[in-house]
Amino acid sequence: MSDQSAITVNFGRPMPVFPLDVVTLLPQQVLPLHVFEERYRQMVRDALDGAGQFAMAVFEGDRWKQDYHGRPPLKPAVSIGQIVQHECTQDGRYNLLLQGVCRARIVRELPARGGRLYREAVLAPIGDGGGGEGGELEPMRRWLEDALAEGPLAGMAAAEPVLALVRDEDIPTSAVIELVGFTLTSDSAFKYRLLSEGNAAKRAEMLRVELEALGVLIERAGRQRPEDWPKGCSWN
Repeated sequence: MSDQSAITVNFGRPMPVFPLDVVTLLPQQVLPLHVFEERYRQMVRDALDGAGQFAMAVFEGDRWKQDYHGRPPLKPAVSIGQIVQHECTQDGRYNLLLQGVCRARIVRELPARGGRLYREAVLAPIGDGGGGEGGELEPMRRWLEDALAEGPLAGMAAAEPVLALVRDEDIPTSAVIELVGFTLTSDSAFKYRLLSEGNAAKRAEMLRVELEALGVLIERAGRQRPEDWPKGCSWN
């Protein structure tokens, strides 16, 4: 992770918006992106000429399936990303590493203007910017360490590398919670709830409840002894 304290966002200027159907970026996370559509290639070129930032947004509802190349509605919460590495291929595509910087919300989307193919919006910050380091998050860090070291969550494929991250005291607890939330949960609706919540302590509690429920499911699945099932059967 880069030092996010050195990254600033100018909310006084419109921000390019890159919408997808699910949450793909939270603050602190690093996202690899392959950009091939012309409108987003233009967006990346313009971003690189400026602060190197754009917002990852989420489509609202299913209209995007019929109107992907238009302007289908967007959910209000977005994650602003900073391009930390880029490569332009010979045919003009981009390979990016995008680091989540902060949460924001769409105040208003700007109308299309001449020559701009991508969408732009005026944004405002959400919440505390991922702070809350005054000790209030430390109990959650200790809970995560215990839960990932033993118990049902310890059996997850990602448990060992995530546990190493939790135990790395050089990583701020707020950053740990962001990264754990994205790595150990797969439900897009829950990730959007994390994205739209501006209070770090509330995000920590949301994550604890979600992981506790996941642990119950893992325990229940283990009691079903899936190794004894006939081939082709599954536990629901």
